[in-house]
Amino acid sequence: MQASPVSSHEADPAALQVRSLSFAQPWQWLVLGARDAMRAPLIALFYGLCFWVMALLLGWVFRASPEYVMSMASGCLLLGPFLAMGLYELSRRLEQGQRPQLGASLLCWSRHLQSMGMLVMVLMVLEMLWGRAAMVVFAISFDTGMPTTASVLQTVVRRENWEFLLIYTAVGGVFAALVFGFTVVALPTILDRDADALTACITSMRVVGLNIGVMLLWAAIITVLVAVSLMPYGAGLLIVGPVLGCASWHAYRASVELPAAQSEAV
Repeated sequence: MQASPVSSHEADPAALQVRSLSFAQPWQWLVLGARDAMRAPLIALFYGLCFWVMALLLGWVFRASPEYVMSMASGCLLLGPFLAMGLYELSRRLEQGQRPQLGASLLCWSRHLQSMGMLVMVLMVLEMLWGRAAMVVFAISFDTGMPTTASVLQTVVRRENWEFLLIYTAVGGVFAALVFGFTVVALPTILDRDADALTACITSMRVVGLNIGVMLLWAAIITVLVAVSLMPYGAGLLIVGPVLGCASWHAYRASVELPAAQSEAV
């Protein structure tokens, strides 16, 4: 059944219309994302390799200096939007009956450079604060020095360090929720509508606000799939990364109302 659109606020004419979602739809997005990846396997594999390399780098930093993992993760998340935009372009072209091209997907963000730049700046601020907050938690919790890679896992699972684990998880959860809320449909909105970064982020937050339960389910699905794909050695990202990227395009399509003329064309 077609989800019903919810009109944007009259006080904010720049805001796009968003839809109410059902709990069955995130699973449909995964199926559609897998279908898109299989229709363009070489392009999907390229992006999967990019995600895998990022995971390997993150693992190397964890082994060398675990206290810098969050900072490294922030750097990977800055590159992530550009890779994700390429996968959105892949699904967009397939949706329109066009042939997906790797070169076009790699450069699709260049047509929206100003909006992308503003969005990346917002992410940079959030992720720098995230990394700094994580290091502060480490510094406060381990005043005798940063734990080594060999001892960090043993340290955090000790019963006396439960407060550190709780605070570290809570801090990460807050920043992860902010990043997710700002970006869950922001990048596809920029690609599809050439919207400015503010309108895209507001639209993304409105989608989350209207569909908190469904978006929590979608975030949980993403988290579980990424966590599973990291074992062993992150090789699962070769498949999971492209599928989630394409699925996110379909999440946008389901969440944001198409203009009347475009709806008729589709």
